[in-house]
Amino acid sequence: ILRCELKNHYQSKQHQYSILNVIQQMKLQLEDAQRTYNETDTNIPRKTTVMNHAFVLSQLDELQEAMGMFENGTETMNEDVQRLNTELLEHQNKLQHLKENASNVKLAVEEEHMSYEAMMRNLEVLSQELMSLKDKIDEMQYVSYDGTFLWKITNFQEKMNDALSERQPSIYSTPFYSSRTGYKMQARLYLNGEGNARRTHMSLFFVLMRGLNDAILKFPFNYKVIFCLYDQTSQQRHIIDSFRPDIRSSSFQRSRSEMNIASGIPKFFSLTIIQREDNLYVRDGTIFIKIMVDFGDMPKTLLRFALTSVTSVLEPTFLKR
Repeated sequence: ILRCELKNHYQSKQHQYSILNVIQQMKLQLEDAQRTYNETDTNIPRKTTVMNHAFVLSQLDELQEAMGMFENGTETMNEDVQRLNTELLEHQNKLQHLKENASNVKLAVEEEHMSYEAMMRNLEVLSQELMSLKDKIDEMQYVSYDGTFLWKITNFQEKMNDALSERQPSIYSTPFYSSRTGYKMQARLYLNGEGNARRTHMSLFFVLMRGLNDAILKFPFNYKVIFCLYDQTSQQRHIIDSFRPDIRSSSFQRSRSEMNIASGIPKFFSLTIIQREDNLYVRDGTIFIKIMVDFGDMPKTLLRFALTSVTSVLEPTFLKR
């Protein structure tokens, strides 16, 4: 045993029991010695025997007194051990209770954090829905009911970059109508082209949508559609093109889904021209495209006048088809 541990060893239960056993053995030895004196030393003078007997009794009394002290000490130590065990058990119970409380607090914090994240996600969704609703309200303010629509496309270069990288190959116009109870339509523009026109031309298409009054309208849709890309300079060199629907195509039958397949002019305008910095059609990052449905089979000679609501007379050399 190390010297620094002697004190703890002397106070240990094991050491106390060892001392008690030694004392009990010494008591037994003294009792044996007393019997031996009484049985074998008959020739020793009585005075000497009495003295030896008194000495032995004195030693026995001292041993019994020491044993009593050790027994009392052992009993006290046992009581202390029992008390300490009880206190240890109480502390263990308190510690377990604290651990359970800490676990509950941690769980509550995690649940609160999850609730906060869910709330933030819901808030983000609501914010997006609010923005979408605002856009729809803004669009409704500019809805056309006369079969024509002037499409203002802002942030043109950004949208072109999205098309080039294929993040968003195409964009849709706001829906417009032939009348309050007429056809529902919109335009679709592939800024980097579609199909055979990909990477060479902008592709502009017409989309027939499902409307509230389709049951009383004429199908297949067979009216000529006219597109005009406006020159925003004083030169007024607008790009005009048109097509007549193929009535055998599903694109012009009554729509059974939200919208039909887009159809129109794949090679509407050259990318080489529109991407030049000095082009006539992009100003302040914005282009204007007019879509018009010709319900009266307008002659080409009158077409240029129909597109002068926001422009001057169109140059005849830029009238195609």
